[in-house]
Amino acid sequence: MLDKSFIGSTSAPRAVEVEKGQLKFFAKATDETNRIYFDETAAKAAGHPALPAPPTFLMCLGSLAPDREDILGKLGIDIGRILHGEQHFTYLAPIYAGDTITLTTRVTDLYDKKGGALDFIVQETEATNQKGEKVGATCSTIVVRNT
Repeated sequence: MLDKSFIGSTSAPRAVEVEKGQLKFFAKATDETNRIYFDETAAKAAGHPALPAPPTFLMCLGSLAPDREDILGKLGIDIGRILHGEQHFTYLAPIYAGDTITLTTRVTDLYDKKGGALDFIVQETEATNQKGEKVGATCSTIVVRNT
């Protein structure tokens, strides 16, 4: 059973610079075909100041600036027993190459199912750009197999 006192725990803010090479690589990996994700001229012709981040790139930013608070370790969870359960994205403003995005993660819920055989950790991560504008958020659920 997870220690519910961790609900509301918030990570220290962590910043990551969005690089155009990362954006192009992610767009290629996700089979994106829109030229605005690869060609700066096409992006600017479409009204963007730089290459925009493709949808779901926000998930990559979390990997590039991991939460050093180590909530899983603090909860005593063996990472060999976890599964990625669910992911939701909220888009509020575009993210562009050259932006510095600051991420802050908060544990919003801890619960179990199947008589404690499965634990669930729900975390929300807010993303803010260098102008202080909230550009998006993710909500992810981690499933821990206890049997």
